Amino acid sequence: MPLLRAVVLPTLGAVAVLAAAGRAIRLLGGDDPREDEPVRALQEAFGHRPDDVDAVLATRPADPAGREPIDRLTGPLSWYSGVPQTIANGAIWCGITWMLTRDRRSAIAPAAVLALETACFVASAALVERPRPQRVWRPEKPHATSSFPSGHTAAAFALHGTLADLLDRRGVRGARLVGPVLRYGIPGAIAFSRVYRGQHHISDIVAGVALGRWSAAVVRRGLISGPSAPR
Repeated sequence: MPLLRAVVLPTLGAVAVLAAAGRAIRLLGGDDPREDEPVRALQEAFGHRPDDVDAVLATRPADPAGREPIDRLTGPLSWYSGVPQTIANGAIWCGITWMLTRDRRSAIAPAAVLALETACFVASAALVERPRPQRVWRPEKPHATSSFPSGHTAAAFALHGTLADLLDRRGVRGARLVGPVLRYGIPGAIAFSRVYRGQHHISDIVAGVALGRWSAAVVRRGLISGPSAPR
C-alpha cells in the first residue's frame, strides 16, 4: 500500500495529465503549430534550411562544417542527453553515490528517477502520438517515439535535479553554487538544443521540464529526504 500511494497512483496521474495535455495541444494547434515559427526563424538566422525541400526560405548558405558556435554547442548537448548516454550516466552516478555514502536509498535515487520518468514518458507518448516538427532543420534522425513530451528533456531535468538534491542532502560544500547549474543550467541547455535542432515543438519541451521536475520531486520525497541508512 505505501508503494501504491507513493509511486503507482502518482505515476498514473502524471501519465493521465500529460496525455490529456498533449491531446489538447494537438487538437488546438494541429500538427504544424504556430509555436514552431520562432524555431524556424532562429534556424534561418543561423543559415539552416528545413528538411522540407519544397519550403522556400531566404537563408544564407549553411556552413557544411557546422561551425556556428550554436551548432558546436547544441550538438554535444543533444548527444549527451541520448538514451544510451543517459542510462550510463545514471548507472555511473548510482555507483559513485554508493561509494561515497554507503546509503542504499541515496545510491538508487539516480536509477529510480530515470525509471519513473521513463515510465511516464513512454506511456504518455504512446497515448499522444504527436508527430515531430515539420519544415525544420533537423541534423539528427529523430527517435520513433512521439514528439510529446520531450523524453531527453525530462530525463535531463530528472537526473540532474536528483543529483542536486543528493548534494543538498549530504551537505556537500559548494552545493549552493553547483545545485542551480545541475537543476537548471545543464538540463535547460539540453532542452534548448532539442528545440533548436528540430527534434521537438516548444510545448514538448515545456512538458518535458514539468515531467522531469515532478519525477525528481517524487524521488526526493521518497528516497532522499527520508532517514539515511547507517554508514
